[in-house]
Amino acid sequence: MKDLNLDAKLRELDGAKADLGNRDFLLTWEHSMAEIRSIMLAAQCLRALHESGRSLRVFDTGLAVSIFRDQSTRTRFSFASAATALGLTPSDLDEAKSQIAHGETVRETAVMISFLAEVIGIRDDIYLGEGNRYMREVAAAVQEGYEQGVLVQRPAVINLQCDIDHPTQTLADLLHLENRCGGLDGLRGRKFVISWAYSPSYGKPLSVPQGLIGLLTRFGMDVTLAYPEGYDLLPDVVERAGRQAAANGGAFRISHDMAEAFDGAEIVYPKSWAPMQVVRRRTELLQKEDRAGLLELEKACLAENARHKTWQCDEALMKRTAAGSALYMHCLPADISDVSCPQGEVSRDVFEHYRLETYHEASWKPFVIAALIFLARVPNPRESLRRLAGAGTPRIR
Repeated sequence: MKDLNLDAKLRELDGAKADLGNRDFLLTWEHSMAEIRSIMLAAQCLRALHESGRSLRVFDTGLAVSIFRDQSTRTRFSFASAATALGLTPSDLDEAKSQIAHGETVRETAVMISFLAEVIGIRDDIYLGEGNRYMREVAAAVQEGYEQGVLVQRPAVINLQCDIDHPTQTLADLLHLENRCGGLDGLRGRKFVISWAYSPSYGKPLSVPQGLIGLLTRFGMDVTLAYPEGYDLLPDVVERAGRQAAANGGAFRISHDMAEAFDGAEIVYPKSWAPMQVVRRRTELLQKEDRAGLLELEKACLAENARHKTWQCDEALMKRTAAGSALYMHCLPADISDVSCPQGEVSRDVFEHYRLETYHEASWKPFVIAALIFLARVPNPRESLRRLAGAGTPRIR
């Protein structure tokens, strides 16, 4: 194990005394700091084993079911690769090809897909007030199925992005920050800016900025949330961020000036999102299948977005950051000016400078998801990690 530098992390994992066995993961702030730290340590151990060429296979059989109710590249393939690495078979539920199209209830579907499943990963971020609620309905259904003896085991439900939070993304971001800042203690006091940025798209979810302020304020960081007036997030998440910052020796503030927010920043995360009221209205129109109303809303929102085209991360803004060289982060895909769109969240030169850095950031997500599955479903996960390390089973054989 010494060649993998796992000894210290496994000892720390033992010391955390956090038990995530048979538990769902739906919002980061529902879990203790010890549990968050355990997930990060498990992800680091699994990554170290993978990079050393060792197998992570702990399951001989079983399904990892995914339900994606929105488009996805990184999260979809991260879930599939994490499940496969652990020995599970990924199976994506296409609702259009299922009996859901004929009126099958959420409760019934959840049980039917769970007979040999170890985990259900769900992405449902389109409908404000509905995505996280849907995940909890699935969780309640499989819990009932298990308690009533229909299911031999109860699969864990993992939030792959909802209307409130994007846990696998923000935990991957946190691991990237830990790696770049010399450990979690190195985050304390650092100025982090999550800023709205212009996009030619009107309906991006709130979950990334909400997830970031809901997680990073627990680590003593100086967090600034910047956006044009009117682009508010959910009030309860913003209030939570303020309470957490105060409780953990950090700071949290809101700015309506992107340039001012970037002054002295050490990490910047320029990312577009739709105003809360717009997402709420869009949800109502989608549920009514009001196509004309949706087109009218999109037209009005794109016009409002266009009033804030100066909210772009460019070289001039980056020069205002600490030593003119803040760490740029993004969940991807970014709207890149003169590349993916005429004008977007970030200029071509800034993104190209940090492009590989954002790939390193994204590379943590499969290991975060693998850690969530591992800790929820593997008995004695710390001993299992030790066995994987000690066995030295090659990944390719």
